Amino acid sequence: MKKRGFGIGKWNGVGGKFDPKKDKDINKTAIREVEEEIGVKVKKMKKVAVLSFYFSEHPSFNQDVHIFLANDWEGEPKESEEMSPKWFKENEIPFNEMWSDDKFWLPKVLDGEKLVGDFFFKEGEIIDKYNIKIVEEI
Repeated sequence: MKKRGFGIGKWNGVGGKFDPKKDKDINKTAIREVEEEIGVKVKKMKKVAVLSFYFSEHPSFNQDVHIFLANDWEGEPKESEEMSPKWFKENEIPFNEMWSDDKFWLPKVLDGEKLVGDFFFKEGEIIDKYNIKIVEEI
């Protein structure tokens, strides 16, 4: 559960922004953010998607998001000022308490697909249109 900032009050994956002072690349960003937000040290992960989000009412929110899945880590997820982590069974994912786009791409990623996509939001965080493409490599 996101406790502050962008996406507050929604179940969301761990994440953050690339910081060239701290990170050599986006992979290092993902590893750093996981440790900062939930106290887990990622040992192995793979990139599974790149999604672009566009907000007509707030263009400053536009962003490209690189999605990773981690299957090997050290430690147990713990709450921070940023996030309150919780495990969900795949058939119990609370899509109604997440960003509205998640129901379109997350099941594909959990089924092992790699994808790229674009989501266009209008006022009220409502999806105006979207496209998703399954790809071989990211």
